[in-house]
Amino acid sequence: MKFAHTAIAAALSLAFCGAALAQAGTVQRDVNQQQRIEQGLKSGQLTTQEAARLERQESRVERDQARAMRDGKLTPAEKARLAREQNKVSRDIYREKHDAQTGNPNSASSQRMQADVQRNINQQQRIEQGVKSGSLTTREAAKLERGQARDTRLEARAGADGNVSAREQRRIQKNENQQSRRIHREKHDAQSK
Repeated sequence: MKFAHTAIAAALSLAFCGAALAQAGTVQRDVNQQQRIEQGLKSGQLTTQEAARLERQESRVERDQARAMRDGKLTPAEKARLAREQNKVSRDIYREKHDAQTGNPNSASSQRMQADVQRNINQQQRIEQGVKSGSLTTREAAKLERGQARDTRLEARAGADGNVSAREQRRIQKNENQQSRRIHREKHDAQSK
């Protein structure tokens, strides 16, 4: 009887680890793609407007991740759908970075967009670390991904016209500060795994 309980506990632990690793993989992919967008802004390969379009796509992926993880698990079909969406965004990042348009990485608007994208990267990394360490449950990570999607959508709207104003950035930063507090709170609450 004791062996059966141990075997069941081990199987459940493996199932959770598999789900957590799959979820961490999708979040890591978000981090990588955000880093590519930021690098494109810094090098001038992306204009603010192009980065905003890519941020809009990233927002959709994050929203779909949040929906998929809401029930506490990622099914193989959900993982495949998310991978397809992320692959499309990845191709679009490549296309936008290698087209004829160039941006001015030193413009105030580009600098603001770069700072906002970097903040996204930091917060996505905090979520990923929480998933890997077990300090975030899948449901908590889903809520945080939904918040990331909102912030990313705000960035996309701000840069849609090719210019991120100081006022728009302040609004984005206010929302990012709230999201940062949510991440901290969820990582340090009593829930785990």
